[in-house]
Amino acid sequence: MKRLLLVGGGHAQLAVLQALARRRPHGVEAVLLTPSPWQWYSGMLPGWMAGHYRAEDCRIDLRALADAAGVRLCLASAIALDAERRMLLDDTGTTHDFDLLALDVGSLVDTRALDALRTDVLLAVKPLEAFIAAWPQRLAMARAGQLRRLAVVGGGAAGVELVLAAAEAFRRAGCAVALALVAPPGGLLAGHAEGARWRVLRRLAAAGIALHPARARGTPAGLELVDAGRDEPTTLPADCVIAATGAHAPPWTQSSGLACDAAGWVTVDAGHRSVSHPFIHAAGDVCTRADPGFARSGVHAVHAGPVLAANLLAALAGGPASAPVRSYRPRPRSLHLIASGPRHAIASWGRWSAEGRWVWRWKDRIDRGFIARHRRAAIVPV
Repeated sequence: MKRLLLVGGGHAQLAVLQALARRRPHGVEAVLLTPSPWQWYSGMLPGWMAGHYRAEDCRIDLRALADAAGVRLCLASAIALDAERRMLLDDTGTTHDFDLLALDVGSLVDTRALDALRTDVLLAVKPLEAFIAAWPQRLAMARAGQLRRLAVVGGGAAGVELVLAAAEAFRRAGCAVALALVAPPGGLLAGHAEGARWRVLRRLAAAGIALHPARARGTPAGLELVDAGRDEPTTLPADCVIAATGAHAPPWTQSSGLACDAAGWVTVDAGHRSVSHPFIHAAGDVCTRADPGFARSGVHAVHAGPVLAANLLAALAGGPASAPVRSYRPRPRSLHLIASGPRHAIASWGRWSAEGRWVWRWKDRIDRGFIARHRRAAIVPV
């Protein structure tokens, strides 16, 4: 009996569960270890914040997928891994041994620069389930006049989407809340087309959102903004600070014995197998590759999923350990559809960009299709 341990319920792991449902390999005990029975789809989070979706529209039931695949679901989080001994410890104190391991645990928000903020002020966008539980409380505070100033820290697509979604939510609720987006100088939508940045700047201005090109540090009084153009830092008071800052790896990866880069991301080959321990696979935010331009992105996690599934099934069948059965080659450009508030979105692909309600409808169709596809997979194996 071989033991397959799936850790984390990320996008790539969905493909593994579907593959197991189709094949149901004999002589295999499979376990999915994840802290929540739901996978919350991050692409729909801004639409949910803005009031366009219900919470149940944005999640996938991992229990149903696990049942269809014959996989035992264990609700817990990994806290330690010993790659040599093939053992993993979860936060309930349970030890799991394995023959094959697949990691898709995502990443954490790097809030170290903001940790001096009061705990009732700082709100990290991850874990998504915690954010989804907390946001309605912040909206209720705004309705009661207890939240008057909100800042989002982070100049990437996530930061832009969150601050525009908050503006739409407050507008619909009739709340007067001062909004600000803090992005590193030159860091607003870095890597996107210049046209996309221009479109975002116009949407921010139309929503009355103040843009601060500065680096932010947390203080008990709010945010301290450090701008290279000023001699002294300035203070930005805030009743709520949403952190959409850079990601960092789970703390246990660097002590696991796995080959990792300096930041703790698990180094994998083109088949998403650990370069040091081929019986351990990883996909999604938790891993890194030597490929030029390889970035942590939900797009890569989705496309790497079938590759991860094929290589795990081949390993379970006793295939050769010297090379992966399939490889994932990221495309040089990815399409980004950025939600921008009132059923409006901005498209960015290479140097091309566009915007409008038609882009929102395009994004909405893709997002709803992703959820529906995996709900169908839980009923009828595809």
